[in-house]
Amino acid sequence: MKVITDLNAIQQPFIRPVVTIGNFDGVHKGHQALFHQVIEKAESIQGTSVAISFDPHPMRVLKKKKTPPLITLYEQKMELIEKTGIDVLICIPFDKTFAAITARQFVEDILVKTIGLKAIVIGKDYSFGKDRQGNVAFLKQYAEQFGYEIIVTDWIPGSRHKFERISSTRIRETVMAGKVDEVVALLGRYYQIRGKVVSGRNRGGRLLGFPTANIHLMDELCPKAGVYAVTVECRGRKYQGVANIGYSPTFDDHLFTVEVHLLDFKGDLYNQDIRVNFIQRIRDEQKFAGIDELSAQIAKDIQTGRDIFSSTG
Repeated sequence: MKVITDLNAIQQPFIRPVVTIGNFDGVHKGHQALFHQVIEKAESIQGTSVAISFDPHPMRVLKKKKTPPLITLYEQKMELIEKTGIDVLICIPFDKTFAAITARQFVEDILVKTIGLKAIVIGKDYSFGKDRQGNVAFLKQYAEQFGYEIIVTDWIPGSRHKFERISSTRIRETVMAGKVDEVVALLGRYYQIRGKVVSGRNRGGRLLGFPTANIHLMDELCPKAGVYAVTVECRGRKYQGVANIGYSPTFDDHLFTVEVHLLDFKGDLYNQDIRVNFIQRIRDEQKFAGIDELSAQIAKDIQTGRDIFSSTG
Protein backbone atom coordinates (compact mmCIF):
# COMPACT_ATOMS: atom_id res chain seq x y z
CA MET A 1 0.00 0.00 0.00
CA LYS A 2 1.29 3.43 -0.94
CA VAL A 3 0.85 6.05 1.81
CA ILE A 4 0.65 9.75 0.86
CA THR A 5 0.65 12.43 3.55
CA ASP A 6 0.90 15.51 1.32
CA LEU A 7 -1.57 16.26 -1.48
CA ASN A 8 1.17 18.25 -3.24
CA ALA A 9 3.10 15.01 -3.65
CA ILE A 10 0.47 13.74 -6.09
CA GLN A 11 2.01 14.77 -9.41
CA GLN A 12 -0.72 13.32 -11.64
CA PRO A 13 -4.13 11.68 -11.16
CA PHE A 14 -4.26 7.97 -10.39
CA ILE A 15 -5.43 5.39 -12.90
CA ARG A 16 -9.25 5.25 -12.69
CA PRO A 17 -9.32 5.77 -8.91
CA VAL A 18 -12.19 4.46 -6.79
CA VAL A 19 -12.25 6.43 -3.55
CA THR A 20 -13.70 6.21 -0.07
CA ILE A 21 -13.32 8.89 2.61
CA GLY A 22 -13.49 8.72 6.39
CA ASN A 23 -11.67 8.84 9.71
CA PHE A 24 -11.81 5.04 9.99
CA ASP A 25 -11.16 5.02 13.74
CA GLY A 26 -10.98 1.36 14.74
CA VAL A 27 -10.99 0.10 11.14
CA HIS A 28 -14.01 -1.96 12.23
CA LYS A 29 -16.08 -4.40 10.17
CA GLY A 30 -18.14 -1.57 8.70
CA HIS A 31 -14.98 0.15 7.46
CA GLN A 32 -13.61 -3.15 6.18
CA ALA A 33 -16.78 -3.76 4.15
CA LEU A 34 -16.40 -0.28 2.68
CA PHE A 35 -12.79 -0.96 1.67
CA HIS A 36 -13.75 -4.29 0.08
CA GLN A 37 -16.39 -2.55 -2.05
CA VAL A 38 -13.80 0.00 -3.15
CA ILE A 39 -11.35 -2.77 -4.08
CA GLU A 40 -13.99 -4.77 -5.98
CA LYS A 41 -15.10 -1.70 -7.95
CA ALA A 42 -11.50 -0.74 -8.73
CA GLU A 43 -10.76 -4.27 -9.96
CA SER A 44 -13.85 -4.22 -12.17
CA ILE A 45 -12.61 -1.11 -14.04
CA GLN A 46 -8.90 -1.96 -13.75
CA GLY A 47 -8.44 1.06 -11.56
CA THR A 48 -6.81 2.07 -8.27
CA SER A 49 -8.42 1.62 -4.86
CA VAL A 50 -7.93 4.74 -2.73
CA ALA A 51 -8.82 5.53 0.88
CA ILE A 52 -8.68 9.11 2.17
CA SER A 53 -8.32 9.75 5.89
CA PHE A 54 -7.18 12.58 8.15
CA ASP A 55 -4.64 13.15 10.91
CA PRO A 56 -5.26 14.32 13.53
CA HIS A 57 -8.88 13.28 13.83
CA PRO A 58 -11.00 16.30 12.77
CA MET A 59 -12.77 16.33 16.15
CA ARG A 60 -9.42 17.19 17.76
CA VAL A 61 -9.26 20.34 15.65
CA LEU A 62 -12.90 21.40 15.46
CA LYS A 63 -14.13 20.67 18.99
CA LYS A 64 -12.92 22.65 21.97
CA LYS A 65 -14.33 20.21 24.50
CA LYS A 66 -12.59 16.96 25.42
CA THR A 67 -12.92 14.45 22.59
CA PRO A 68 -13.41 10.67 22.98
CA PRO A 69 -10.32 8.43 23.07
CA LEU A 70 -9.27 6.98 19.74
CA ILE A 71 -9.67 3.24 19.18
CA THR A 72 -6.65 3.02 16.91
CA LEU A 73 -3.78 5.47 16.76
CA TYR A 74 -2.02 6.33 13.51
CA GLU A 75 0.42 3.41 13.28
CA GLN A 76 -2.15 0.70 13.93
CA LYS A 77 -4.73 2.33 11.66
CA MET A 78 -2.22 2.32 8.80
CA GLU A 79 -1.44 -1.36 9.39
CA LEU A 80 -5.10 -2.38 9.51
CA ILE A 81 -6.02 -0.48 6.35
CA GLU A 82 -3.07 -2.02 4.53
CA LYS A 83 -4.30 -5.50 5.50
CA THR A 84 -7.57 -4.86 3.65
CA GLY A 85 -5.71 -4.65 0.34
CA ILE A 86 -6.26 -0.95 -0.45
CA ASP A 87 -3.76 0.30 -3.06
CA VAL A 88 -3.32 3.89 -1.85
CA LEU A 89 -3.98 5.61 1.47
CA ILE A 90 -4.00 9.41 1.42
CA CYS A 91 -3.76 10.72 4.97
CA ILE A 92 -4.42 14.45 4.83
CA PRO A 93 -3.03 16.66 7.62
CA PHE A 94 -6.14 18.20 9.16
CA ASP A 95 -6.02 21.76 10.48
CA LYS A 96 -8.32 24.76 10.56
CA THR A 97 -7.19 25.86 7.10
CA PHE A 98 -8.17 22.53 5.60
CA ALA A 99 -11.40 22.55 7.61
CA ALA A 100 -12.38 25.79 5.84
CA ILE A 101 -12.39 24.13 2.41
CA THR A 102 -15.90 24.01 0.98
CA ALA A 103 -17.49 20.78 -0.19
CA ARG A 104 -17.36 22.04 -3.78
CA GLN A 105 -13.63 22.80 -3.51
CA PHE A 106 -12.96 19.41 -1.97
CA VAL A 107 -14.76 17.59 -4.78
CA GLU A 108 -13.48 19.67 -7.69
CA ASP A 109 -9.92 20.49 -6.62
CA ILE A 110 -8.96 17.43 -4.59
CA LEU A 111 -11.12 14.50 -5.64
CA VAL A 112 -11.49 15.31 -9.34
CA LYS A 113 -8.47 17.38 -10.41
CA THR A 114 -5.80 16.02 -8.07
CA ILE A 115 -6.87 12.40 -7.58
CA GLY A 116 -8.84 11.87 -10.81
CA LEU A 117 -12.01 10.46 -9.22
CA LYS A 118 -13.94 7.88 -11.27
CA ALA A 119 -16.11 6.40 -8.51
CA ILE A 120 -16.73 7.13 -4.85
CA VAL A 121 -17.99 4.66 -2.24
CA ILE A 122 -19.56 6.23 0.87
CA GLY A 123 -22.04 5.50 3.62
CA LYS A 124 -25.47 7.06 3.32
CA ASP A 125 -24.90 9.42 6.27
CA TYR A 126 -21.39 10.59 5.36
CA SER A 127 -20.77 14.34 5.18
CA PHE A 128 -17.72 16.46 4.44
CA GLY A 129 -16.48 19.99 3.71
CA LYS A 130 -16.96 23.24 5.59
CA ASP A 131 -20.03 23.08 7.83
CA ARG A 132 -20.55 19.49 6.55
CA GLN A 133 -22.16 20.81 3.37
CA GLY A 134 -21.15 17.76 1.34
CA ASN A 135 -23.29 14.61 1.44
CA VAL A 136 -24.77 12.00 -0.89
CA ALA A 137 -27.19 14.48 -2.46
CA PHE A 138 -24.36 16.98 -2.99
CA LEU A 139 -22.17 14.37 -4.70
CA LYS A 140 -25.05 13.34 -6.97
CA GLN A 141 -25.52 16.97 -7.97
CA TYR A 142 -22.03 17.12 -9.51
CA ALA A 143 -21.59 13.49 -10.63
CA GLU A 144 -22.51 14.08 -14.27
CA GLN A 145 -20.55 17.31 -14.54
CA PHE A 146 -17.34 15.78 -13.20
CA GLY A 147 -17.86 12.28 -14.59
CA TYR A 148 -17.81 10.07 -11.52
CA GLU A 149 -20.05 7.31 -10.17
CA ILE A 150 -21.51 7.25 -6.65
CA ILE A 151 -21.92 3.99 -4.75
CA VAL A 152 -23.83 4.32 -1.46
CA THR A 153 -23.34 1.50 1.03
CA ASP A 154 -25.72 0.23 3.68
CA TRP A 155 -24.82 0.13 7.36
CA ILE A 156 -23.25 -3.06 8.61
CA PRO A 157 -25.31 -4.41 11.54
CA GLY A 158 -23.40 -5.40 14.66
CA SER A 159 -25.81 -8.22 15.47
CA ARG A 160 -28.90 -9.90 14.10
CA HIS A 161 -30.81 -6.67 14.80
CA LYS A 162 -30.31 -4.42 11.78
CA PHE A 163 -30.78 -1.22 13.77
CA GLU A 164 -27.73 -2.03 15.89
CA ARG A 165 -25.24 -0.48 13.56
CA ILE A 166 -21.49 -0.96 13.91
CA SER A 167 -19.91 2.34 14.84
CA SER A 168 -16.73 3.62 16.46
CA THR A 169 -18.84 5.06 19.30
CA ARG A 170 -20.40 1.69 20.05
CA ILE A 171 -16.99 -0.03 19.99
CA ARG A 172 -15.55 2.58 22.33
CA GLU A 173 -18.41 2.10 24.80
CA THR A 174 -18.09 -1.69 24.65
CA VAL A 175 -14.35 -1.63 25.35
CA MET A 176 -14.70 0.86 28.21
CA ALA A 177 -17.37 -1.39 29.73
CA GLY A 178 -14.87 -4.26 29.74
CA LYS A 179 -16.92 -6.36 27.31
CA VAL A 180 -13.87 -7.28 25.27
CA ASP A 181 -15.34 -10.59 24.06
CA GLU A 182 -18.32 -8.75 22.55
CA VAL A 183 -16.20 -6.25 20.66
CA VAL A 184 -14.75 -9.01 18.45
CA ALA A 185 -18.03 -9.14 16.48
CA LEU A 186 -17.69 -5.40 15.78
CA LEU A 187 -13.98 -5.17 15.02
CA GLY A 188 -13.48 -8.54 13.37
CA ARG A 189 -10.51 -9.06 15.72
CA TYR A 190 -9.62 -8.83 19.40
CA TYR A 191 -9.19 -5.34 20.81
CA GLN A 192 -5.49 -4.53 21.11
CA ILE A 193 -3.42 -2.05 23.08
CA ARG A 194 0.23 -1.29 22.49
CA GLY A 195 2.95 -0.10 24.79
CA LYS A 196 6.51 -0.34 25.99
CA VAL A 197 7.53 -2.47 28.97
CA VAL A 198 8.92 -0.18 31.66
CA SER A 199 10.17 -0.54 35.22
CA GLY A 200 7.35 -1.35 37.59
CA ARG A 201 7.16 -1.29 41.36
CA ASN A 202 9.15 -4.50 41.70
CA ARG A 203 6.52 -6.42 43.60
CA GLY A 204 4.95 -8.81 41.04
CA GLY A 205 7.64 -11.47 41.26
CA ARG A 206 9.27 -10.41 44.52
CA LEU A 207 6.16 -10.02 46.68
CA LEU A 208 3.46 -11.97 44.87
CA GLY A 209 5.39 -14.72 43.12
CA PHE A 210 4.05 -13.78 39.68
CA PRO A 211 6.38 -11.57 37.64
CA THR A 212 4.59 -9.00 35.46
CA ALA A 213 5.46 -6.71 32.58
CA ASN A 214 4.46 -3.16 33.44
CA ILE A 215 3.29 -1.36 30.31
CA HIS A 216 3.58 2.30 29.45
CA LEU A 217 0.38 2.58 27.43
CA MET A 218 0.59 4.22 23.99
CA ASP A 219 -3.10 3.87 23.16
CA GLU A 220 -5.85 6.21 24.36
CA LEU A 221 -8.64 3.68 24.80
CA CYS A 222 -8.20 1.21 27.64
CA PRO A 223 -10.65 -1.47 28.82
CA LYS A 224 -12.40 -1.09 32.16
CA ALA A 225 -10.31 -1.80 35.26
CA GLY A 226 -10.15 -5.50 36.04
CA VAL A 227 -8.42 -8.75 35.15
CA TYR A 228 -8.39 -10.18 31.63
CA ALA A 229 -7.20 -13.20 29.70
CA VAL A 230 -4.92 -11.82 26.98
CA THR A 231 -2.43 -12.78 24.34
CA VAL A 232 0.80 -10.83 24.02
CA GLU A 233 2.73 -10.24 20.80
CA CYS A 234 6.42 -9.49 21.18
CA ARG A 235 9.51 -10.00 19.04
CA GLY A 236 7.57 -11.97 16.45
CA ARG A 237 6.07 -14.42 18.95
CA LYS A 238 2.71 -14.70 20.69
CA TYR A 239 2.22 -15.65 24.34
CA GLN A 240 -0.80 -16.30 26.52
CA GLY A 241 -1.20 -14.21 29.62
CA VAL A 242 -3.32 -12.52 32.25
CA ALA A 243 -3.50 -8.73 32.46
CA ASN A 244 -4.47 -6.50 35.36
CA ILE A 245 -5.72 -2.99 34.65
CA GLY A 246 -6.38 -0.54 37.43
CA TYR A 247 -5.16 1.10 40.60
CA SER A 248 -3.95 -1.86 42.70
CA PRO A 249 -6.33 -1.11 45.62
CA THR A 250 -4.68 -3.74 47.86
CA PHE A 251 -1.52 -1.60 47.94
CA ASP A 252 -3.54 1.62 48.19
CA ASP A 253 -1.10 3.69 46.13
CA HIS A 254 -3.71 5.01 43.64
CA LEU A 255 -1.44 4.63 40.60
CA PHE A 256 -3.03 3.47 37.35
CA THR A 257 -1.15 0.54 35.81
CA VAL A 258 -1.44 -2.02 33.05
CA GLU A 259 0.46 -5.16 34.02
CA VAL A 260 0.68 -8.49 32.22
CA HIS A 261 1.81 -11.87 33.51
CA LEU A 262 2.86 -14.15 30.65
CA LEU A 263 2.04 -17.82 31.19
CA ASP A 264 5.03 -20.18 31.14
CA PHE A 265 7.42 -17.42 30.11
CA LYS A 266 10.96 -16.92 31.30
CA GLY A 267 12.91 -13.94 30.11
CA ASP A 268 13.20 -10.18 30.23
CA LEU A 269 10.78 -7.95 28.30
CA TYR A 270 12.09 -4.67 29.69
CA ASN A 271 12.07 -1.85 27.12
CA GLN A 272 10.33 -4.06 24.54
CA ASP A 273 7.34 -2.86 22.51
CA ILE A 274 4.48 -5.29 23.02
CA ARG A 275 0.92 -5.69 21.83
CA VAL A 276 -1.79 -7.00 24.13
CA ASN A 277 -4.95 -8.58 22.71
CA PHE A 278 -7.91 -8.80 25.11
CA ILE A 279 -9.64 -12.18 24.90
CA GLN A 280 -12.06 -12.23 27.84
CA ARG A 281 -12.72 -10.44 31.11
CA ILE A 282 -12.07 -12.57 34.19
CA ARG A 283 -13.17 -10.34 37.07
CA ASP A 284 -13.44 -6.84 38.47
CA GLU A 285 -10.55 -5.24 40.28
CA GLN A 286 -10.94 -5.66 44.04
CA LYS A 287 -9.15 -4.92 47.29
CA PHE A 288 -7.80 -7.86 49.29
CA ALA A 289 -6.93 -8.14 52.97
CA GLY A 290 -3.25 -8.65 52.27
CA ILE A 291 -0.54 -9.96 49.98
CA ASP A 292 -1.25 -13.65 50.68
CA GLU A 293 -4.93 -13.28 49.77
CA LEU A 294 -4.04 -11.33 46.61
CA SER A 295 -1.42 -13.88 45.60
CA ALA A 296 -3.94 -16.71 46.02
CA GLN A 297 -6.44 -14.86 43.84
CA ILE A 298 -3.82 -14.26 41.14
CA ALA A 299 -3.17 -18.02 41.07
CA LYS A 300 -6.91 -18.55 40.54
CA ASP A 301 -6.97 -15.89 37.81
CA ILE A 302 -4.12 -17.62 36.00
CA GLN A 303 -5.95 -20.92 36.13
CA THR A 304 -9.10 -19.22 34.84
CA GLY A 305 -7.00 -17.78 32.02
CA ARG A 306 -5.67 -21.24 31.16
CA ASP A 307 -9.24 -22.59 31.13
CA ILE A 308 -10.32 -19.79 28.77
CA PHE A 309 -7.44 -20.50 26.39
CA SER A 310 -8.11 -24.24 26.40
CA SER A 311 -11.79 -23.65 25.59
CA THR A 312 -11.10 -21.11 22.83
CA GLY A 313 -8.39 -23.21 21.22
